[in-house]
Amino acid sequence: MIQEVVSVDLPVHERLVIKKNRLEPENMTGKEKRISIVTGTHGDELDGQYICYEIIKKIQMYPEKLKGIVDIYPDVNPLGIDMGSRGIPMFDLDMNRVFPGDNNGAVAEYTAAGLIDDIIGSDFCLDIHSSNIFLKEMPQLRMTEENKDKLLPYAKKLNADFIWIYSSKTVLDATLAYSLNNMGVPTLVAEMGVGHRINNEYCQQLIEGIFNLMTELEVWDDAPVNVRNSIVSTEGQVSFISAAGSGIFVSSINSMGTIGMGTHIGDIIEPITGKVIQRIESPTDGIIFSLREHPVVYKGALIARVYGGRKQE
Repeated sequence: MIQEVVSVDLPVHERLVIKKNRLEPENMTGKEKRISIVTGTHGDELDGQYICYEIIKKIQMYPEKLKGIVDIYPDVNPLGIDMGSRGIPMFDLDMNRVFPGDNNGAVAEYTAAGLIDDIIGSDFCLDIHSSNIFLKEMPQLRMTEENKDKLLPYAKKLNADFIWIYSSKTVLDATLAYSLNNMGVPTLVAEMGVGHRINNEYCQQLIEGIFNLMTELEVWDDAPVNVRNSIVSTEGQVSFISAAGSGIFVSSINSMGTIGMGTHIGDIIEPITGKVIQRIESPTDGIIFSLREHPVVYKGALIARVYGGRKQE
């Protein structure tokens, strides 16, 4: 059932409307658990759109397996989706920097508050993101150090390659996930792929994980699947590789995953001189889980993130 979550009038007789699709079992008992799946906070993140479609399609195909309530919010920044804009057009705001919002605030704060109010009461929430146009991300889940004991059991069921535990100091308190966790709704952030693109393989991987978690939560009646044994990392175990100068980044690896110390990741080149400005190698044995996608780089731009142990001296 498609329901209106929150709406607000815009100029020229238009309305901004955030909707959800609520999927319920045929015979309700009143004791059903509820899971919320949210995406589209940034208008350039499209993997979540496809994931929502596939989840709804499967539930509609096998309605007898649905034992709980699934609320799907595929487009919480509809203006951004329409314009292909990461933020909210006209307001120059990042939707994921205005939570928990304000019921008496301006447009962005008002819609954020309405969304939060609607999600409250869920037994679990998954906030699905893609990366921006500059970086490609391996399917991963992110959480804060203070919430790891609560969230890690959920994360291990979601079939991600990588689980990254942040220091709380690096997490903005105006994000959807931070606000919901503080309000008692266990919320994980999923990150994958690259902005303005859909990676079918990554999406299918997370879809399997979502249905597996729904089975564990007794929202979905099916046999559990064998999910990936996710690598769990803390912030101190991650190496950040940045550009030493401006130029064009040319990758030397075709995919992310296992990497050895000293492995050639790519070069930053200067086309006009034919020179290599920087040869980039992995500083450690481990897993490369973020890689530069957009070739144009400037000094200090992030090229890669590598999780690992043994490092170069």
